[in-house]
Amino acid sequence: MSQNPKNPDISYKDQTVVQVDLEKEMKKSYIDYAMSVIVGRALPDVRDGLKPVHRRILYTMYEDGLTSDKGFRKSATTVGAVLGSYHPHGDASVYDALVRLAQDFSLRYPLVEGHGNFGSIDGDPPAAYRYTEARMAKIANEMLRDIEKETIDYIPNFDERKREPVVLPSRFPNLLVNGSAGIAVGMTTNIPPHNLGEVIDATVCVLENPEADLEDLMEHIKGPDFPTKGIIMGRSGIRAAYATGRGRLCVRARTEMEEFGQNRTRIIVTELPYQVNKARLIETIAEHVKEKRLDGISGLRDESDRDGMRIVIELKREANPQVVLNRLFASTQMQSTFAVVLLALVNNQTQPKVLTLRQILDEYIAFQEEVIVRRTRFDLRKAQERAHLLEGLMIAEENIDEVIQIIRTSYDNAKERLMERFSLSEIQAQAILDLKLGRLQGLEREKIEEEYRELQKKIAYYQELLSSEQMLKGVLKTELLEIKDKYGDERRTEISVVDDEIDIEDLIEEEECVYTLTNAGYIKRMPASTYRAQRRGGRGITAMTTREEDYVETLFIASTHDHILFFTNTGKVHRKKGYQIPEAGRTAKGTNIINILPIEQNEKVTAMIHVREFSEDIFLVMVTRFGTVKRLELNQLNTARRAGIRAITLEEGDELISVRQTDGCQNIIIGTHEGMAICFKETDVRTMGRDAYGVRGIRLREEDFVVGAARTCEGGTLLTVTENGYGKRTPLEEYLRSGGEEEENSETEPDRQPQKRGGMGLKNYNITDKTGKVAAIKVVRDEDDVMIISDDGTIIRMAASDINVYGRATQGVILMRLQEGVRVISLARTEREEECDSCCQEDTGEPEDPSAEGGEDRPQA
Repeated sequence: MSQNPKNPDISYKDQTVVQVDLEKEMKKSYIDYAMSVIVGRALPDVRDGLKPVHRRILYTMYEDGLTSDKGFRKSATTVGAVLGSYHPHGDASVYDALVRLAQDFSLRYPLVEGHGNFGSIDGDPPAAYRYTEARMAKIANEMLRDIEKETIDYIPNFDERKREPVVLPSRFPNLLVNGSAGIAVGMTTNIPPHNLGEVIDATVCVLENPEADLEDLMEHIKGPDFPTKGIIMGRSGIRAAYATGRGRLCVRARTEMEEFGQNRTRIIVTELPYQVNKARLIETIAEHVKEKRLDGISGLRDESDRDGMRIVIELKREANPQVVLNRLFASTQMQSTFAVVLLALVNNQTQPKVLTLRQILDEYIAFQEEVIVRRTRFDLRKAQERAHLLEGLMIAEENIDEVIQIIRTSYDNAKERLMERFSLSEIQAQAILDLKLGRLQGLEREKIEEEYRELQKKIAYYQELLSSEQMLKGVLKTELLEIKDKYGDERRTEISVVDDEIDIEDLIEEEECVYTLTNAGYIKRMPASTYRAQRRGGRGITAMTTREEDYVETLFIASTHDHILFFTNTGKVHRKKGYQIPEAGRTAKGTNIINILPIEQNEKVTAMIHVREFSEDIFLVMVTRFGTVKRLELNQLNTARRAGIRAITLEEGDELISVRQTDGCQNIIIGTHEGMAICFKETDVRTMGRDAYGVRGIRLREEDFVVGAARTCEGGTLLTVTENGYGKRTPLEEYLRSGGEEEENSETEPDRQPQKRGGMGLKNYNITDKTGKVAAIKVVRDEDDVMIISDDGTIIRMAASDINVYGRATQGVILMRLQEGVRVISLARTEREEECDSCCQEDTGEPEDPSAEGGEDRPQA
């Protein structure tokens, strides 16, 4: 029993006082409120494009039979039914939502047909709901088609007396077609309307070509299509919105010039930007003229009527019409900005997310496939149940006299006797008993058998449809095109080409960046200038802070405007622009790759390259861990499919480790972990398709594997770095030998020709316990810088010319001093950076013994 703290004599019988932290309670309550607003009121569902109040209005009309083929009924009837059954939030909110569904200047394809005053583009309010009438529009029938066939889920309403749909079947992409706008807690959505035919064509494009990218989609969807028409200035904002989910559109009024009087001109406005109040616009122009902020205007009036909009702006005789028009665009809403935010609820209304155009279409297609599957299962079940009944009736017809005799001679066990005599189910027996005697005697076997045969055909079709994904997509495509043919119309909003318009990429500064990827999958980009050049033997600077047991595995240098191709160990390739990789500080961990690419479980990025454009005369040479080589034309990868595409088919246990870009006539060097290397002509490998396996590049000894591949170049040397930080440069000429066997002790002058692919190669490095095995290889020039990466996240940058040149079978010198247990795992080449005395270290490389540095194959002075 608790006591009153102010008066101990007063107690609260059978009550308990609970101490609550006010801050935690406020935080919890506010989060609950925010999620309630986000999910329950403010944001549309990506599947049907409706907020809860709009969904409840349409469903209530459907329940009450207010379809497009029925008569109108007072809006008050619908508002009251929605309030009483599904949406207890006030009649004003319900009626305002109903009005918007009926306004042809708000929705591109209104879902409600109204009689009476439902407001105007001048901002006039609608009449009260007791004066107006409404019913569903014809196209709204498609929003609820098949709802009775268990195509969607239901939940209890607010008082659990009835059940309401979680989402409507929405047989056309309503989110894009009619758009949506809403403000939630901490987020907002503003989705413009689009042309129905264009959206359906884009949806069909994705169904036919799962690899369709943004360019493919924009061949069908030109841009938003506003009900008030207008002109969209430029395509950069449209592209940005579709590519990222956010963008800004500049929309102008449509104007024309007319001559009148004596050498005078007037501007006629016939279309306005979306959501611009015509009456308020005219008031604003008049105020600007009165306050001398707009010169050259002598008259202003509204001549709009039922035939269309017509705002007349008369100009003074000395006024320049184009100058006045430009000032009107600059200072009034005759030119406005529409901020696109493609935010909607996904994952069954549990997650608000900003979506790209492709993601919206993918979510809609997945939902519609589910609708068709659930509808087909319903139809299949009903057909099977009916066929089951017909089988019983056919048995009864064959034995009609006996069936009638059993029914006549039975009192309360006719069902059981029929079931026992003819092996009928309870449902079949009951169906026979439910027939009147006259119908039972008059059963027509031909009609029953005909119906039964038709049902068997339907059952077979439904079963085939459920087992074939391609057939399912075909049904969806056919139904979408039927809706397009029935309700589609011409585009209203014009898209004007703007000279020198700024694309989204033009807003991002181009710079060379270092891209790093850790073994655990964390990626980031940093300006290449972050690392100053050091002399060999230094300890380097920390490139990033990694988690325990994680380390930097891949380093890559590219421009922010380049295409970055991510090749995974499974042979797939994903594509991103350089600036789409999040930038982070030198010691930052970076972003997990799964937040950037749709990487599957147990899939890992093993190679990254950059390309400026997908040219036909550029090739990719891919090398796998088991020594397989494949050559592929770059333009075969020119697709931005979200899930990635297959670049090479791998044998079981193999993985892709290296990809090199070539011009089609390069020599390729492959280096192995055990210190072998082979050099062969690229043309020894024929070009193949994306799904090919490739051919043998190097024959490996037991337990050996490939660590890297490189292209030869004139004046270049092969830089080999070992796990313990040793390395050397070797002239490329030493790898140009004929044949594929080792020729270390050859006394004759070697034939300077590349080997043939598929051999074991030549000895590349003299491996000892001190040097460790080979970690990476790279072809470099004297004017290059190189970066060496260790598994503790340290990078050292040095001039390639500072690294000694030795023969193939030598040990090299120390390039990077490592802590105990640390090893080198990667190597990268970059452009030379001028050294700064303040940040360079002295050459502390310890001298090696002559045999270690040169060996028997060391070139003599």
